[in-house]
Amino acid sequence: VNLGTPDGTEFKPMWRYLREFLSDPRVIELNKAIWYPILYGLVLTTRPKKSGANYARIWNRQRDESPLRTYTRAQSEKLTEALRDLPGVSVDWAMRYGNPSTESVAKGLVAQGCDRILSFPLYPQYSATTTATANDQLFRALMKMRRAPAIRSVPPYYAEPVYIEALAASIERHLASLDFEPEMVIASYHGIPKPYSDKGDPYQAHCLETTRLLREKLGWDEKKLITTFQSRFGAQEWLQPYTDKTVEKLPGEGVRSIAIVNPGFSV
Repeated sequence: VNLGTPDGTEFKPMWRYLREFLSDPRVIELNKAIWYPILYGLVLTTRPKKSGANYARIWNRQRDESPLRTYTRAQSEKLTEALRDLPGVSVDWAMRYGNPSTESVAKGLVAQGCDRILSFPLYPQYSATTTATANDQLFRALMKMRRAPAIRSVPPYYAEPVYIEALAASIERHLASLDFEPEMVIASYHGIPKPYSDKGDPYQAHCLETTRLLREKLGWDEKKLITTFQSRFGAQEWLQPYTDKTVEKLPGEGVRSIAIVNPGFSV
């Protein structure tokens, strides 16, 4: 289960996608009486055009879909091949927001005769805004079924040795392809509002632990590999340090070359 994607870059598909995403109370924890006038009166009148233009820059023209859908499908196909010798096991993929929807995929699996489903939210670090809402959506689909399958969910894997090894190998491979040696590598994770963390969301701790284990695996110190958070939305404080602010101040600290990695998503 991945985050989601619009069906197109035009205003209407972007509007549908952003409405579903930003109406999720796991993502925006404001009271609906406060948030919905802002969402429908301001955000959904301006952001679809802006976000659509950004998506258009990376859109997979050949398949007419976003890269997230392309790569998530490819992951599913590779996993299908890896598990081909296990009898009675099928692999499918879904999006929390957009298509293919979690509900449609769950219905399809049940129609195939699946009576046990393992849900794999594609987020190494747990957050209520990602892993929890993916599980919520699956169980909402089950609530509509007369005969619901048994469900298990893959736990966060932010500290799994295989995950850390894969990240480290990817970092080393990509750094070797550069024509310079970065003085600093920034592990930039998608942020969440700080109040969510203050209320007990373990996401920040999971991110910091992933970075610590990466340092250990790569043999780097705390100055070589740092943690930052990106993509803040709205006026409230989000997890810090912010990626953009960090990059802006580094030249003044004498840092002339950097590389950025994003360990917070499987795609």
